[in-house]
Amino acid sequence: MELPHGKPAESTMTSKQRRKVLWMNKVICSRSASRPSSTVNYFGRLPPEVLMKILSFLDASSLYSIGYVNKQLHELANSNALWYRLYVRDCVERKLRAKLMDEMAGVHMSSAAIQEKPRGHWKRLLFRKMAGFNKDKWLHQLKVINPYTGLPRQTEHVLRSAGVTWEMTVMDSSGRQYSFRPSRVFFSESSLSLTWQNLAQVSSWYSQSLQVHSVVPMPFDRAVASCSPAWRSLITQVDMNKESWHYFGASRLVRMKQSHQFHGITIGVWRGLKAKECSIVFVKMTLHFHKLVERSLFGSVTCPYAVPEHQPVFDDIDPEYGLHGYKVHVELHDMVKPIMSGRFTGLFCRRDNIRDGCITLKAISRSRKSEHTAFRDELGLKWCSEGMEGTVENCCVVNVTVLDESDTPIWCVSSAVALTRMWESDLFDYRGDPYSIQYRDPGGKLFMNLIWMEELRQYFLVRLNVSLPVAKINRLYRRSY
Repeated sequence: MELPHGKPAESTMTSKQRRKVLWMNKVICSRSASRPSSTVNYFGRLPPEVLMKILSFLDASSLYSIGYVNKQLHELANSNALWYRLYVRDCVERKLRAKLMDEMAGVHMSSAAIQEKPRGHWKRLLFRKMAGFNKDKWLHQLKVINPYTGLPRQTEHVLRSAGVTWEMTVMDSSGRQYSFRPSRVFFSESSLSLTWQNLAQVSSWYSQSLQVHSVVPMPFDRAVASCSPAWRSLITQVDMNKESWHYFGASRLVRMKQSHQFHGITIGVWRGLKAKECSIVFVKMTLHFHKLVERSLFGSVTCPYAVPEHQPVFDDIDPEYGLHGYKVHVELHDMVKPIMSGRFTGLFCRRDNIRDGCITLKAISRSRKSEHTAFRDELGLKWCSEGMEGTVENCCVVNVTVLDESDTPIWCVSSAVALTRMWESDLFDYRGDPYSIQYRDPGGKLFMNLIWMEELRQYFLVRLNVSLPVAKINRLYRRSY
């Protein structure tokens, strides 16, 4: 007797055939167990309206994460209608919530008007609002001014409370991007210093662009480890190929270069190597505290925050308005510890003393020895990379803050500078080696004279001048000096 499909009956099967049938059944069962029960995507078969209804129950963190599952969910999860609901629910004040809910229902803003916005408009708006979470609180904290520096006292506290971190992205000529978190962060009286080290995989020759972003995590109720959303604000962007560089400091192993346009970025490269073989050793960046919180929270991933220009009150009575009442705060540090700082008030420049298109504010004069300042620390910037470390001597970071008569900053700068030996000098009052520190940009100039006393192991600051362009003064104060 034969069974269907040509299989012999069990009573007529030999022991060899029986073992073969059992072995085949075992193989079939093992394959069916390892294979998924179904490869059909039943979730994708649902109508878009049903999927949108399901996604409307998700919070912002879950909706952001589900957009990385596949293309269909990515399209649906970026719907303006979904993110508008989240924006109304999470970021709008209670007194405006009812009004916006009415707009959602069609009283003032129809669903068509919501969808007419650019794709991702409400999502970006939500993230931007959440990045500045408790905005009223930190705005109130920034109103407290440090009387010594003339800057907000709680800048460091606000940045740390908001969870702001920093990220540097380097793109090479092939389009590959490398992202790094700073290995060292230092807050001084008036600036923030960031240091990136161990950058052996980044070539100085093949690097095309360098970007620095502030990263603010979103205050969601529950964090997502794999893809946590964050708001990124562009702080600065440098085109490595088009930008002009100058070298201003070196040690036995590395030398430092600085951009002519972005003075706050300093790059260290190895010495003694060909240009195509030279890799970046470290990157140092300094950021002045003036409007740093706004720059960190209110920029976008492609455009930095535009700091509004100060508009003083017009005064047509004072004939020398804009030439007096200045205050200057100067600080030196080495990105690890402070070296010296000073505040100088009551600075002025007479109309007859305007030279070379600049007004000069003399904070420390060589003739007034009572103003001379001494400090013991030797100047140098430390570096460390791949088990090697060293110090680039005769270099430091200078922070300058110039306040006008209304105590408003009109020129703020933070940059690494070099200490240069002066072979011709008029400083004969001290028996020591004269040095100078100079800085210049379109907003102003700084000139410092220092004397190194080998016997005392001290520097004496004997001259400090700050110059501002007359064109800038005329524009701010509506004058014609």
